[in-house]
Amino acid sequence: MNLIELDRALKQLRLGGMAAVLETRLRQAQAQPLAPIDLLSCLVSDELARRGERLLERRTKQAQFRDSQKTLDNFDFTFNKKMNRSLVFDLAAGAFIARHEDALFLGPPGAGKSHLAQAIGQAAMAANLEVRPEDFEYAPFAQRGGLGAAHRVFGKGLKPLLDELAEATLDGTRKEHMEFLVTVPLLILDDLGMRKLPLTAAEELLEIIMRRYERASTMLTSNRPIEDWGKLLGDAAAVSAMLDRLLHHGHVLKCGPRSWRTKTDLPPQEAAG
Repeated sequence: MNLIELDRALKQLRLGGMAAVLETRLRQAQAQPLAPIDLLSCLVSDELARRGERLLERRTKQAQFRDSQKTLDNFDFTFNKKMNRSLVFDLAAGAFIARHEDALFLGPPGAGKSHLAQAIGQAAMAANLEVRPEDFEYAPFAQRGGLGAAHRVFGKGLKPLLDELAEATLDGTRKEHMEFLVTVPLLILDDLGMRKLPLTAAEELLEIIMRRYERASTMLTSNRPIEDWGKLLGDAAAVSAMLDRLLHHGHVLKCGPRSWRTKTDLPPQEAAG
């Protein structure tokens, strides 16, 4: 089998990572030289790396973040110095997802809540990118479970999410839509309090939280203190039941009090502060 035939065979076997670097690795083996086992190890590592990258791409696409560039590396922790950095990095490590714990990020608009939530989601998706047999490209999509192993993440503004759920109710796909929302390992609900919510918001949110309780992790951001949620959602009893579950195994991160978006309007010394 010559190089062209070998390349074709690797692609037929869906070993595109090996095929992409085959010629380069063969030249490397001749130049160094590499023992057969070392050459094979390099090719297998190349294939695993390519599949890991594709798995991360699929997870990122599914997450539907507004800005996939929001990471911990580009978050300015110096702006709000009292923020609990230790908690942020503990959450980013992802152990809370395995323990089915929740997290609430509270603070004024512009304090970095959404940025941190998406950054922790990004870290969760990048963790544990071990490629398993069910993630192989030749496995049927249903057998792969769609997008691979944990940690799958889905993030959405609360208002758009409730609107989509209402549409799913009308078109008869509510059961499937809700099943996804209650089973994704990390669900990020963003911006509670930013926009007026439908009358059914408390009921819908309570169902999601109750069904996820101690089964999956939920992260929620809000610019309103939890004492206001009953009035905000129009159902104090439902909110009380929801908070009882969120706070039982929950972490609370207080962001702020300053807004990062308005720091350019502050006096020079204070903006530098």
